[in-house]
Amino acid sequence: MSRILILGAGRVGSSVAEQLVLEKYDVTIVDSNGTLLKPLADRLDLRTVQGEPASPAVLQQAGAADCDLLLAVTPSDEVNMVACKVASELFNVPTRLARIRQQDYLKHRQLFGEGGFAIDHVITPAQIVTDYLVSLIETPEALQVLEFGAGRAMLVVLRVEAGAPMDGKALSALAIHLPKTDCRVVSVYRKDRRIQPDGDTHLQVGDEVFVLIASADTRSVIREFRASDRAIKRILIAGGGNVGYRLARALEHDYQVKLIECKAERAAWLAERLDNTLVLHGEATDEALLDTEQIERCDLYLALTSDDEDNIMSALLAKQKGARKTIAIINRSSYVDLLQGGRIDVALSPAQATIGSLLAHVRQGDIVAVHSLRRGSAEAIELVIHGTRDTSRVIGRKVEELELPSGANLAAVIRGEQVLMAHHDTVLHDGDHAIVFIDNKNHLRTVEKLFAVKIGFF
Repeated sequence: MSRILILGAGRVGSSVAEQLVLEKYDVTIVDSNGTLLKPLADRLDLRTVQGEPASPAVLQQAGAADCDLLLAVTPSDEVNMVACKVASELFNVPTRLARIRQQDYLKHRQLFGEGGFAIDHVITPAQIVTDYLVSLIETPEALQVLEFGAGRAMLVVLRVEAGAPMDGKALSALAIHLPKTDCRVVSVYRKDRRIQPDGDTHLQVGDEVFVLIASADTRSVIREFRASDRAIKRILIAGGGNVGYRLARALEHDYQVKLIECKAERAAWLAERLDNTLVLHGEATDEALLDTEQIERCDLYLALTSDDEDNIMSALLAKQKGARKTIAIINRSSYVDLLQGGRIDVALSPAQATIGSLLAHVRQGDIVAVHSLRRGSAEAIELVIHGTRDTSRVIGRKVEELELPSGANLAAVIRGEQVLMAHHDTVLHDGDHAIVFIDNKNHLRTVEKLFAVKIGFF
């Protein structure tokens, strides 16, 4: 798959376009707003077309007849739906993805099939971000939590704390501390520089450690990198938009949740629809309001408004006033890099959280999941291995025999219900789900080719 047509040059569309261009795909992006297209054309090797994204004439001009995948991510659900239908009926585009945000549409899945708007895959960024935040809340010590094998395995990113059992220890000590637990440290980042981990790697305070574990072993492994293990109870959410509302609804029966919303009408709407959440009308940057709501007793503060500056300022204010942990949604990637791991514990880019769901449909081979790491500089993928020893470059071979490029690490194999950490003598079988960590995007195509079935398999 090489020709990608993206409709919508907003945050998601532009982020995906940038990622795909870096991976050498042939990308065309369409938007009715020329001011969104010009910066992309100036700095990226792609083609831009200004016009209405669902227009047959515009789609023809953009090369829809020759594209392999259409990604409709304009702000309008209706435009995205119509564009997919037009792309299918008039241009026979093989694969069509659409961003749909309205719950009213999402309730009726029959609208999206071949008998409806011919959408192969529906993407709902607000729900993806919500699910991601829930996983972070359920594992509050982590900077990132990513699932593989339908939840059987997890990649957890942890920062080494002073006084933790692994502080100053070599990675080989993990096997001594946890003799009955098999896990794999796939990468260590120290001051934004990657260290290729081995048993002799000594950890330091502040190191970001990427650990792949069977889900059942998550808690025991996390404790090795943390000085304390305190549960989340009290949560304060700033922003009652799509993500704030979905998150409050997902959490309100298991945690003490408060939500601050600046618009009176929206606050009233939220209060009617949330059962166990205390909805407050006010500004998240109002110090008096935070004091009144006892921000110093808050275990987790989430800044989820649509304004980056408000999110940054309110998260910094909450941290200063005693909130134990802060998470802020920040759309500008430069801000994310600047703030992550400082006074704000987790700075989250919605586009980066969403991009993995889109890339899984672009990659070559049978890809189950793609997770973007380190603000897009690294990636973890789950792919299914098919074939026989004759038709596959990996089946029937030991891990040590695989010609993996430098920086690519086959970390684990999911075989049925089993999660097997990959060792040098692990043999790969047909149907295995391989979890591969790649620290350099330039090696993606090499990895895809290695695991792909040879021509003639089908």
